[in-house]
Amino acid sequence: MSDPITTVARALVEARRNNTPGEAAPLASLLPDPEAAYEVQARVARELGWFDAGVPRFWKSGGPKRDGALTHAPLPPAMVWNSPANARDSHFNMRVVEAEIALRLARDVTPAEAAGLSHEDAPSLVDAMTVSIELVDSRWRDPQQATPLLKLADQQSHGALVLGEWVPFAPRAWDRQPCRVRIGDAPAREFVGTHTLADPAWLLPIWLRHATALAGRAAPKGTVVTTGSWCGMLPAAAGDRVHVAFEGVGEVELRC
Repeated sequence: MSDPITTVARALVEARRNNTPGEAAPLASLLPDPEAAYEVQARVARELGWFDAGVPRFWKSGGPKRDGALTHAPLPPAMVWNSPANARDSHFNMRVVEAEIALRLARDVTPAEAAGLSHEDAPSLVDAMTVSIELVDSRWRDPQQATPLLKLADQQSHGALVLGEWVPFAPRAWDRQPCRVRIGDAPAREFVGTHTLADPAWLLPIWLRHATALAGRAAPKGTVVTTGSWCGMLPAAAGDRVHVAFEGVGEVELRC
């Protein structure tokens, strides 16, 4: 009999290879903690060869509040696209979008340096930012019933990441930052200062400690992390045009 981590990893690999979601309910009790979910992430990545060429260069990170645990997932590079992007030729089990800000490292960050980073110091490691859309997907047939750990094991429900044009990073009044999202023919929706951590750069030291510990080596210059939704999770339909704009930062577009 397979060990629990192997069982969950195998289910996710098969779901990705066959474009057929797996059943979450029978696996709900198999992962005891986030460390087990992260090991599933690593096994799926190894089996599918996502990072054979080196360490992950694209990540998602975030959480619902500062005093809660943040979660992280390295992203398959083939599912990171430049704007304007078209998802219609790719398979997705669901299409939900999030409007985000992505940040880019200005230089290598070693595990030792990451261990000592403060929230105040970490933004100095970033040279650029861009608007991004995360297309959320699930390899579980019943994603609403999947446990948080099963979602974390499934790369935190990542589908694809769309990046806009990079602009120099500078501190902003994020609590007053407007974000506008339009999906299909629906009216645009505006969100102001709605990032769950109040500042997308706040997560940098926590994410970098995770990323460098996972790799056992430095996070390379140019590594990108997208930092969590400003709009929650908004449903989209196949073919919908999704446009996201952050005033003073830029815009990004995805055809679902």
